[in-house]
Amino acid sequence: MTSVWIIDDEESIRTICTSALEDLFKIESFSNASHALLALNSTKPDLIITDIKMPGMSGLEFLDKVSEKYPELPTIIITAHANMDNALSAYKGGAFEYLTKPFDINEIRKLAIKATKIKKSSLQESSEESDSKIVGKADSMQEVFKAIGKISKTDITVLVRGESGTGKELIAQSVHTNSARSDKPFIAINVAAIPHELLESELFGHEKGSFTGAQSQRIGRFEQALGGTLFLDEIGDMHPELQTRLLRVLSSHEFYRVGGQKPIKSDVRIIAATNQNIEHLIKTGKFREDLYHRLNVFRIELPPLRKRKEDIPMLVRHFLSKSAEEIKSEEKDIDKNAMSILNNYDWPGNIRQLENTCRYITVMAPSTSITADDIPDEIKSNNPKSHSDAVDETMGESSSWEESLSSHIKSVLLDANDLTNLSKELEKILLQEALRASKGRKIDAAKILGLGRNTITRKIKDLGL
Repeated sequence: MTSVWIIDDEESIRTICTSALEDLFKIESFSNASHALLALNSTKPDLIITDIKMPGMSGLEFLDKVSEKYPELPTIIITAHANMDNALSAYKGGAFEYLTKPFDINEIRKLAIKATKIKKSSLQESSEESDSKIVGKADSMQEVFKAIGKISKTDITVLVRGESGTGKELIAQSVHTNSARSDKPFIAINVAAIPHELLESELFGHEKGSFTGAQSQRIGRFEQALGGTLFLDEIGDMHPELQTRLLRVLSSHEFYRVGGQKPIKSDVRIIAATNQNIEHLIKTGKFREDLYHRLNVFRIELPPLRKRKEDIPMLVRHFLSKSAEEIKSEEKDIDKNAMSILNNYDWPGNIRQLENTCRYITVMAPSTSITADDIPDEIKSNNPKSHSDAVDETMGESSSWEESLSSHIKSVLLDANDLTNLSKELEKILLQEALRASKGRKIDAAKILGLGRNTITRKIKDLGL
């Protein structure tokens, strides 16, 4: 009968796992990793399920020793401490899968069956621990951690999708740092921040005299990233002509500098990112479908912060600690009411906005304990539980829609200093409501909005309505 070892210092976890698996496998349990390691000298199980944080030898230390002796022995890691470091260390140490407490009994049954049937791919190579500071216990973030752990040792092209401020570049850096290319450059470029007429030279470089103003040879980002990783942020904003050239580079693995005659080999891993709906851009002819398929070999979806609110307290404490370290001040505590306000806010600017807010609070809060009074007004005014005493929720009147909109605009400007996306969102809402009021008749909707028929037809197409 297939043998499974369960290692956890919590008796309740050992009992739960045993009850879930004993009808399928022969179960042996251990209260610490040292005892399991001794047993490994005389016998070998078919699967090990182990906790990470345990007194004495940790699960990761145990996993390293198991991998040295039996590199193909599958291991399932379970832990209550959810962060990127643990996930990546687990996979690099040879774990077959990674689960966070509390876990679903049916899930661990399925994983155990799968793990005992499928041999692990070669993720057992040891390397230095990741210095990633990406944390999260939400299920959606656990899926991101697992994805990074599995693709880091490959060279496949990755497309990271998520709203502005969700941490797409951090994800790209984590993939690079934990890859075989980690000793080579990680080069990032924001496609949307560079005029398209200059972007070609920025990406591929140019030869001296190739155009007016080219007074010397320039090495582009592709050459700078040789052997490493090139991160193309906001790829959805790339000009169609450059999309064609990028597609050729991805297909042929070589490129020419602007004005150059000699092909240059492109040994670069591409990670692209976008906050746009690429499928809509393809339908409207703004993005090449063949390039999309080249970039979308493996996709990572980053959830917005409003959909992983269970992570906000953890992130707040992390950013408060980081901010205190940056300004060399004492780390500040945050009381329950202040945390409640932050937790109930929707964070349109996502992680970036939360980090900036924590930095602001660290500087401005007068005492070492952060209270509701220290939270910025633009966050409190958009919060259903944002009164300064955070106790009597029936006091005061709700803000007008003008005040709410004004506060939302302020928060967007505080985060990104760019209202382009917000303008599109507002225009889309106005069009939707006008069409709804006119029962879909474009002429009547145009009259409601004071627009011409051709204008409203074009806007409906551009906004994908």
